[in-house]
Amino acid sequence: MTFYGRAIALLVDRPELAEVAAYPFGFDVAGAAHGAAVRLASGAPLEAVAGDGTGGTFFVCGGGPVLYASGDGAAGLVAASADEALEMAIGLPGWLGLLHLSPAGAEAGLPAAVTASEEAIRESQPDLDAQRAALRGALGLPVHSPAELFARLHAALLRTEPDHLLLDTAGGRARARLDPHPRTPLRETVLSPGLADLARLRDDTAQWTEVAGDKARRATVLRAAQFDRQEHDLPLLRRLLAAETADAGTSEELRLAAVLVALHGSAEDLPLLRAAHAAPQAVRWGLPEVPEQPGAVVEWARGLDGSYLGEDPAREPELTWIRLARRQGRTELARAALLRILDSAEEAATAEQADLLRVLSVELEALGDLGQAARAQSGHAALVDEPRDRGVACRRLAELQRRTGDLPAAWRTLRPVPEILDTDGSELRWRRLGLGRMVAAEHFELARAAAGAGLAPIALESLAVARELHAGMGKSAQRSLGMLAQETKWAVARLK
Repeated sequence: MTFYGRAIALLVDRPELAEVAAYPFGFDVAGAAHGAAVRLASGAPLEAVAGDGTGGTFFVCGGGPVLYASGDGAAGLVAASADEALEMAIGLPGWLGLLHLSPAGAEAGLPAAVTASEEAIRESQPDLDAQRAALRGALGLPVHSPAELFARLHAALLRTEPDHLLLDTAGGRARARLDPHPRTPLRETVLSPGLADLARLRDDTAQWTEVAGDKARRATVLRAAQFDRQEHDLPLLRRLLAAETADAGTSEELRLAAVLVALHGSAEDLPLLRAAHAAPQAVRWGLPEVPEQPGAVVEWARGLDGSYLGEDPAREPELTWIRLARRQGRTELARAALLRILDSAEEAATAEQADLLRVLSVELEALGDLGQAARAQSGHAALVDEPRDRGVACRRLAELQRRTGDLPAAWRTLRPVPEILDTDGSELRWRRLGLGRMVAAEHFELARAAAGAGLAPIALESLAVARELHAGMGKSAQRSLGMLAQETKWAVARLK
């Protein structure tokens, strides 16, 4: 164990103090092992520092705050440091029974709740107060009132997500929250900088170029403008729409910017709107052709506004805010939200969840979390029935598994894909089309990766299937995979 603070070090060095801290105060530095393997979603270091005797464990996260994981699957930050966690355990030995209280109601309910919890402890430990005073003195810990300790506990709990989301290592599911208190909605968190930017831009046109040129800030300002519409924003909206149109990357805010401009009903904006419709990303985000007549443009915009946008941020899909958080660089915020949705979708496990799981997989891959992306894709593949859809889903799952380094799992997933696709009633035409090229390419990639890892059976079997598929393709498709096929052949030859 790394020693986090003077008080913890004293407990480790002095068994007689450690015994009192363990019972009755539920902070046992000798019983720090947690029953189930856990990890932080962020990948930050996690070290068990004490157990509480009920199956719960106190973990120090990255050398800083302390997270408590209960024995029944919940977790949350409880202190800013290991010594503060010890102060809380000694000063509020019944703290787990107080989590339902909020600071707003604690003034009235906390004293009675603390008294009741400590009276229950005194039934077996009548000298509780003397033990507490002696332990605090020996460890050099300050005296804090129950109200102060509770306020610190509650503040820590609200800081748990996104940076300290705890996952079960097996399966990757997120632990439930330790307390029932509401959190700030994701939309408010990601919209806040956009609203601030929008207010500044309305007063200072000199900042327009800077914000328009920043993809994340531009998208956030457009979202803010969606929910805070003002007539005099048209010149700013034109600048933002022009920047969205010129951006080669895909962005769902292109449609939003076009609608916000078109709602002003200015005929001079028709060329700008038509340029937006002609942009490559317009097809993906459903920006239909702009009417020829200026008078019809407003109705066109109102239709899109009513169908896809609107002025109530609470009606926007959660994925809108997750994508915006990712583009703002708030990776852990986006990841935590995605994993909460993924856990719920897995629990439902209905056919209606199949598309959602596919989208979650794509979003998690965009965050760089290939393990969780594979988990979501596995759920998607299990819920699709049509042979073609299932084959496509399994091919992508195999790719994700390969990229995470789990080559045996990738081969188990990929091996039946040709047989699955052969049953889709298309007379094996898929083999000569783009899908055939994708399946063959994945077999080549897996064979090459397996050769590099010394997994000869997988490398040889995957290469054999890849060659069979490659031989049945058209000449153009064969040529497009020629270099990959040759490199894989050499890699497997070196293995043999």
